[in-house]
Amino acid sequence: MKLIFSRNNPWWDDPDFRPEALDRPSVMEGLAASLTTRDIVFLTGLRRIGKSTLLKLLIRRLISEEGVKPQNIFYISLDDYLLAKYNILELTKEFRKINGLTFSEKVYFFFDEVAYQKDYQQQLKNLYDSQNVKVFASTSQSSLIKGDKAFITGRAKVIEVLPLDFSEYLDFKRIKLKPEDQHLAEYHFEQYLNTGGVPEYVLRADPEYLKELVDDIVMKDIAAHYGVRDTVLLKEFLLLLMERSGERYSINKLANILKLSPDTAKRYLQYFTESYLIHLVSRYGKTNEKLLAPKKIYAADLGIRTLFTGFRDKGSLFENYVFLKLKQKEPFYIYEEGLEIDFITRDKKVYEVKYLSEAEGKQLEFLNKLPYAEKYIIKNVEDTYRYL
Repeated sequence: MKLIFSRNNPWWDDPDFRPEALDRPSVMEGLAASLTTRDIVFLTGLRRIGKSTLLKLLIRRLISEEGVKPQNIFYISLDDYLLAKYNILELTKEFRKINGLTFSEKVYFFFDEVAYQKDYQQQLKNLYDSQNVKVFASTSQSSLIKGDKAFITGRAKVIEVLPLDFSEYLDFKRIKLKPEDQHLAEYHFEQYLNTGGVPEYVLRADPEYLKELVDDIVMKDIAAHYGVRDTVLLKEFLLLLMERSGERYSINKLANILKLSPDTAKRYLQYFTESYLIHLVSRYGKTNEKLLAPKKIYAADLGIRTLFTGFRDKGSLFENYVFLKLKQKEPFYIYEEGLEIDFITRDKKVYEVKYLSEAEGKQLEFLNKLPYAEKYIIKNVEDTYRYL
């Protein structure tokens, strides 16, 4: 076990260890701020979106900026089959033994893919309640966190890691736009709409990588976890969802297309949302309107969407991008008398998305009549910087 631990924690032997990764300041700020609290911090999000890398970047910060001893930091990937027979408490006890640490000494635990451990909530609760620890954990399944509200309340903070936005995409591609080259922004932005924001895919640009990613989610996170046998049908259902990105959906219509029961279609939709492949947006209004009105579908990543649908309908892709930029603000859509406005956020800011075009006619009148002070028409990449 010592060899496995050493392989996962190279900073024990080399305190100057630096992960080969580009920083994501927008996420790292939230992680760094959590260092001063006792909360257990969960990093969630799509598979291969960079959660493991972010944990290792935070470890580097602990050593280089916070002065934490490398031997007081323990990172372990719990999807390692060699560790399957050990629970979290056994692993942490062995870590303290190997590094000669008492139970009173503060340590920092990083559990990657924590959901591979049964009863991980109870084990983390035991660590939290009985030891001087700061715990970070990652998972690619939202249901495994949402399913235990009592555990989360008062003990945990959840940070969802989204795909790279356009600014981060430029950083990863090492593209710097000079003031005199701003006319190229739209060119690079359309490249981004096609590529999306899965970090490794941005760097490699290999379509097989995205195909493997989707296959892993379908086969490992959904089919194996929920016991779904017909993976071909699962992928066909996912294709239907991707084709309807930005639209209100009817579960009955989706079910009829593939000759599924509505209950089965609902389950499949839930599986894709819980694995972060699909996001849903509710209608703005009273509680019954939110519950009963059809929701809108958005893809979790633009590259995955174009993998299924091809690079078409730039306006819809742009709307999907605006949604991802607004996601942390919990957006709703507005729909009244046959007219729709794309988003209203919890801070009552309204956004209508019109890529390289204008809002006109009844829709513009409807937008102007809405009783909110801040209303924006988002038409291009510059508007996303200015208003989002």
